Order: sequence, then structure tokens, then C-alpha cells
Amino acid sequence: MQQSNKEHTMLGRRSFVKSGAGLAATLALPTIVPAGALGRDGRKPPSERIVMGVIGTGGRGTHDMRWLLSQSDIQFTAVCDVQKKSRERARQIVNKAHKNEDCSVYRDFRELLAEECEIEAVLIAAGDRWHAPLAIKAMQAGKDVYCEKPGTLTIAEGQALVRSERETKRIFQTGAQRMSEANYVFAGELLRQGMLGEVQTLRAHLGYLPAWPRVNAKLPAMPAPPPEELDWDMWIGPSPFRPYNARYLKPWPVPGWYTQYDFAGAIPQWGSHTIAQCQLDMGLAETSALEYEYPEGGISKAKSMTIRFAGGIKLVAQLEGWRGSCGVRYEGSEGWVETADGYERPELSNPALFKEYRRLVDGYKQRTGRTLNHLRDFLDCVRSRRSALAHTGVAHRTMSTNLIMDIALDLQRSLRWDPQKEEFVDDAQANQLRSRVMRAPWRIA
Repeated sequence: MQQSNKEHTMLGRRSFVKSGAGLAATLALPTIVPAGALGRDGRKPPSERIVMGVIGTGGRGTHDMRWLLSQSDIQFTAVCDVQKKSRERARQIVNKAHKNEDCSVYRDFRELLAEECEIEAVLIAAGDRWHAPLAIKAMQAGKDVYCEKPGTLTIAEGQALVRSERETKRIFQTGAQRMSEANYVFAGELLRQGMLGEVQTLRAHLGYLPAWPRVNAKLPAMPAPPPEELDWDMWIGPSPFRPYNARYLKPWPVPGWYTQYDFAGAIPQWGSHTIAQCQLDMGLAETSALEYEYPEGGISKAKSMTIRFAGGIKLVAQLEGWRGSCGVRYEGSEGWVETADGYERPELSNPALFKEYRRLVDGYKQRTGRTLNHLRDFLDCVRSRRSALAHTGVAHRTMSTNLIMDIALDLQRSLRWDPQKEEFVDDAQANQLRSRVMRAPWRIA
């Protein structure tokens, strides 16, 4: 291992206590044990903590990491990011929270997985192109995984993700956090318990989408920073290589990585929350839609796209219709409910149903044994070894729905899908798009 890759070269807590010098020093010093080591500061003693690392310490990774650090039973020991500024910031956050200088720093995730043997679970929040490959590598290394959405970039990646969880028996949770929020749980319970009558239409918010046809911007090459500042080859990862240009590094606007075909999906950017939420609440989270109707003039003009599941259940994915982002609306023969980010409480066709709010939410918690916090659900599952709410099957099948919508819009035609065979019906060209070419050495078998 090169020191430039693992920048934290001081002996940390773990290596210190394992070394002879550490043992001698421990025997020579007075026995003064920090309160935190005994759990007297409100934190769990070390033997009861889940040891974690994080791969990808940008905005979302830092957000998730800060929340995890607030939990008394979590201990972060390592952070990894291809950008030095980001990983150093994360290291400082961890050290400040744990009141020590023990956090190790990596720019190559393979070194973190190989060297941090005490780590039980990893938080993955790198770019979308990295989610499935990193999660698979982490599970194969014996780590449980909380991976930010979208869980996959292709249908083939999703299949590999499911196989990996099954073969390694690790815990996986995809970061569709609204599945564990009270307003969305309430809406789902109304639907599941028949309080809206016979389901007629589900509606899912899509929010921002890039224009179609999607493109890969051809930007002029710029001198790349030194690898220790930004490992550009690792940043590109499994995507086709392109010369460095700083404009790719930000998510948006065009040509930020969020807008580029090689680096991200389009519908999945929002549908990995909202379409997945609709499928979960309808009990369809481990299948995918059958029919995908190409909207006349494309989705940018039509502002919506309709898909259908088995039994004739219709889902309309639309760009408008809510006061906040990531909205869902469920319409039945006896009424409707909708909610979105920023709604203090869901909106209802029959406001009298609000009297059922607490009963339904509490009933969901009691029936399922789930908490109303997605990250906490993951941690609880790490301890209990039960499947997480958004396990790989949910991540893969709901993402398949999203990705097939992308393919229909790219091909500019309606498509039919066989969820059992996981293939398009009578469409060889569409079937070729279930996977993408991945750069070595990041190919998924």
C-alpha cells in the first residue's frame, strides 16, 4: 500500500493497542479509563457499538454520516473519497464527534475494505455509477451496506446486487428514506387497508429531468489535479473514460455528472424515491411494471408517463402536481391521499381520515417492527440480521421499473416487460440495454 493512498499514517487506536509498544505503554500508564469507553457519557461501550466506515463523503455522504454519528451505538473508524478535500473534511467531523484522532483516511475503497477488518458496515454515498459496484465489493468483503439511492444504474447491476446479498448473507438497505417517514407510512397504510376503496391510479413525482435524447457532453480536456488531490480515474470508475474537465464534478447544471448518460440515470434520480414508494405501498416492491407507454412528443412535452402493473394497476409518473418534491398520490374509488416533502401532514379527499393518523402509523410500527427512520432501520437490521425494508430485491425491482422507463424514452417507443424472465417482450434492441459496458477492473460478473 502506498502512503499517498492511505494518508492517515499515524498509529490509530486499533493499531496502537495491537502493537507491543501499545501494550507496554498501556501497562505503564495509570489505569485511567475514559468515560466513553465505559459508556458513562451516554454512548454504548465499544463492545456494543457497530463499527462503520464511509465511502463517498460529499454532501449526501456527510449528511448521512452526521446522523449516524449522533447514534450512541455507532463508531466510525475510516472514511474514503477520491477527493482529498472531501475526505479530510469527513475525517475532521468523525474525530470531533469521537473526541480522538483515530479516523483513518483512504482514497481507494479497496484499501479500506481490505485493511479495516473491524468495520462491520459501510455507508456508500459515491456517485450513482458507483453504487452497485461498491455495494457488491463491500458485501463480498463481509460488510453490511447502507447505499444511497439509486441502488443500480442498470438492470444487470440489480441482478448482481441481489445475488451478492443472497450469497454473502449481508444486510443491505438502499437509501429511499421516505419509506420510513410517518407521512408516507400513513398514506401507504390508507392504501393497504382499503380505506381509499379500490385502487385506481398511483401518481409519482419526478421533479427535474434532463432533456431527451440524453447525451454525453464532449468537453475539452483540462489538466487534471494530482491523484492525491483528485483521483480522476477512480472518480470515473466503471463508466467509459473521458478526459478531465472540472465541470463534470458538480451534479448540475449541464454538463454536470447528474445530467450525463454515462454517469447517472434520468427517471431514477426521482423515481428511486417516488416510484419505489408507490410500488412498496401497493405490495409490488419485488416486481416491476409490465407496460410502459411512450408519451406522445416525449416526457418533456407531455409532462407525464404512464406505466401499468399486473392486475391493471396504473401508475402515472409526472413532472408537476405537488407543492413539494418527491410526492406521491394514491387515488381510489372512495378517495385519495397525497404527500410530499414539505407537507406538514398529508392531504386527503376526506379530512376526517386524519383521526386515523396516529393509529395507523403506530399500528404499522407494531405490525412490522420497523422504526420511522430509514438509517435506524438499517442499524437495527445489522443487529437482528432480519432483512432491511429496502433490501436488494426492493432496490433492484423498483429500479428496474425506473430504468425501463428510461429505455422507453431513449428508444422513443412503448415497451412490454416480463418480470419473471426479466426481459423485454419481442424487443432485441431494448434487451441489449439491460446492461452497459463497464470499464475494467470494475466489471460485474
